[in-house]
Amino acid sequence: MLVSTKGRYALRVLVDFARHQGDGRVPLKEVAERQGISEKYLENILAVLVRNNLLSGMRGKGGGYRLSRAPEEYTVGEVLRLTEGTIAPVGCLENDCPTCPHAEDCSTRPLWAELNNRISSYLDNITVADLLNGLS
Repeated sequence: MLVSTKGRYALRVLVDFARHQGDGRVPLKEVAERQGISEKYLENILAVLVRNNLLSGMRGKGGGYRLSRAPEEYTVGEVLRLTEGTIAPVGCLENDCPTCPHAEDCSTRPLWAELNNRISSYLDNITVADLLNGLS
């Protein structure tokens, strides 16, 4: 599993919104400047987050974005699945993958399945609040 900039940036901006949640709606431009991400690329990421109700957005004067839920309610796994499509380490474990002809007798599939379970468990137990407060 290789996490793209889309997944990494989505996590960074969610932490940024959590850090500034007391400021009301935060303009995209401010987040882009703080995070060093181009506004155009950030627009694409925020559109995915808004479409999936992780953020709420409003245009016009006083507009901007804010978290839809408390930072404790967002898991890293949820965000990465949304932005990356999958966090499976190999294609044969993805939900929309056609059945592998070797699935029945594949000697390595149990290894990948266990790795997938461990990755999912780890990422599903870390929240945006944890990232905001620093992992220990």
